[in-house]
Amino acid sequence: MNSETALARLVAKDEIRDLVLLYSRAIDRKDIELLRDLYTEDATDSHGDSFDGPQKDYCDFIERSFPYMNYSGHHACNHLIEVDAEAGTGCGEVYALAYHLIPDGQGGQLEDLMAVRYIDNYRRCNDGRWRFAKRVVTYDMKIRRPLAGPTVEWSEPNLDPSYGELAMQLFQRGVRS
Repeated sequence: MNSETALARLVAKDEIRDLVLLYSRAIDRKDIELLRDLYTEDATDSHGDSFDGPQKDYCDFIERSFPYMNYSGHHACNHLIEVDAEAGTGCGEVYALAYHLIPDGQGGQLEDLMAVRYIDNYRRCNDGRWRFAKRVVTYDMKIRRPLAGPTVEWSEPNLDPSYGELAMQLFQRGVRS
């Protein structure tokens, strides 16, 4: 492999890592415009028993769930990527921890903790950005139990201090520019 090819692979892998981290940010900051920008038009998303279908429907599903998630934290851990930078395709496996506080239906909250693996296919689109072409979530562990302690109120995502303190475009709400 020549140095130009090696450099293109490294750049592509770094852009794909940003894509995965932006997914976490979109869900956790309830930024639906950003989430929609992370998928190819023809992408699919399969989240086990909660969702399986086209990305547009997945994003609609997530948007409808936002009012019911008082807290959401997606923490990407290991991320193994293989990429063909010249072809504009790649795949990867992301180990992650996902923690949510959700209503229990009786006025309380449930802790929803999952160890997941995102099994991804990536594609570089005409605008040069990498996006999810297919995302399959596999659950290695799920724990759902009543929240021990007081319920947690979710603050307004638009008021998150990161939007004021981190002025560069990567950290702003909405579609990537």
